[in-house]
Amino acid sequence: MDSMEDKTMSQVTVKDLMIPSEKVAHVQTNNPLEHALLVLVKTGYSAVPVLNSSYQLKGIIGKSIILNETLGLERFEFERLSEITVEEVMDTDIPVLHEHHSYIDGLKAVINDPFVCVVDNEQYFDGILTRRAILKQARNNYYLANQTTYQ
Repeated sequence: MDSMEDKTMSQVTVKDLMIPSEKVAHVQTNNPLEHALLVLVKTGYSAVPVLNSSYQLKGIIGKSIILNETLGLERFEFERLSEITVEEVMDTDIPVLHEHHSYIDGLKAVINDPFVCVVDNEQYFDGILTRRAILKQARNNYYLANQTTYQ
């Protein structure tokens, strides 16, 4: 297998840069919003993937969605967190990538989002591609190109 240093920008795929599903915090569709908010606060993330019981991607849930859902007329109604499930309020209109997609596909996908979920053909969750991983790869390629130019 080629190391990342041996690959040109056009050879790098989403699979080379993604964080595998085993290392990604997520919640399930039937979890209460209380649990989702706890996961978000404990991890420090602003959003996490939502999976069904078969580990297929169904959407994303974030702090903003949860806070908007608990916002009452005069106060936050946090007691509602245990009554509402993630599935009822999650964002289902999200971009996705596949492992075979190119670096450029990944770059385009993370322009508007800090991460994009990676799935297989049956929507099983494989991991996430982060904007950070894309930018690190761009930086590495820039330095590599300049290093060979000045030698």
